[in-house]
Amino acid sequence: MEIRARRVNNYDLFASHAWYVPGVKGMFALLVWFLVGMILGIVIELLFMPFVPQKVIMDYGMIIIYPVQFLPAMLFVARKSHMNSLFEPGYKLSSKNFGRYSWWLVALVTVAITLATMISADLPNYLNYKLTTSIPVLKSFYDAFAKIMQDLTGGPFWSSFLVVAIFAPVFEEWLCRGMVLRGLLTKMKPGWAIVISALFFAVIHMNPWQALNAFIIGLVMGYVYYRTGCLWLTMLIHFVNNSIGVVLGHIPSLSDVEQWMDVLSPGTYAIIYVLGLAALAGCFYFFRRIPLNQERGNIDEITVREQ
Repeated sequence: MEIRARRVNNYDLFASHAWYVPGVKGMFALLVWFLVGMILGIVIELLFMPFVPQKVIMDYGMIIIYPVQFLPAMLFVARKSHMNSLFEPGYKLSSKNFGRYSWWLVALVTVAITLATMISADLPNYLNYKLTTSIPVLKSFYDAFAKIMQDLTGGPFWSSFLVVAIFAPVFEEWLCRGMVLRGLLTKMKPGWAIVISALFFAVIHMNPWQALNAFIIGLVMGYVYYRTGCLWLTMLIHFVNNSIGVVLGHIPSLSDVEQWMDVLSPGTYAIIYVLGLAALAGCFYFFRRIPLNQERGNIDEITVREQ
């Protein structure tokens, strides 16, 4: 059943972007604008370097540089959405279609599916790490990547948490689920839309170690978004995943741990892994019980623009 003529409230953070519904071509346009934003961030960093101590830039620079990376794409979307709103219907970036379940129950299961995904993804990530670092060229690349990540997250806890656990969920979910997946769901079969958006999420991380994990969790976030239409839930998944990483990274005894398989006994690891898979299956079953309003998923259509 279509949900039509739904006005956008003034407090809706994403209202001005609802009328741009990108397909595959639009997805590549967003990728190009994201790359432009990355270049812009690098330019800003270079401009600051002669006047600001390097340690200050490493500790706090990403607070400015990270949001800047998304600014060109957001301006592009805002312009396209404004033009389209005069002639075409839009689709809300975030809806609240939870069936008979309450918001709090859905949020609780969302946290559970995040933890279950992190456990289930550990083995593929471990195998990916072992395979890629066995190749000398990739091992050198990994060492350089690890050094960069350590520099970015090794500063004050609050600045690392702000960028990784707050900024990243908001901006990356706006791009990967709110724009890319929402658009693809209106133009192709849901399965393909979820897979392609997860691949897009993996690509923007631009390294094979984060990319595999991003693809796996991107599939989960894509399915949750498809069943609920709620971008805030995918932000919650992203927040829980990233905040755990930041916290563990600032615990001295755990900061150097690459994979949990390296620190747990085989028996303990196997038990935790099986429980994680079982929990993941149970959470998927929960979200599957939320009825779909239409084939594209529970994304509400908007036909009247708030003036």
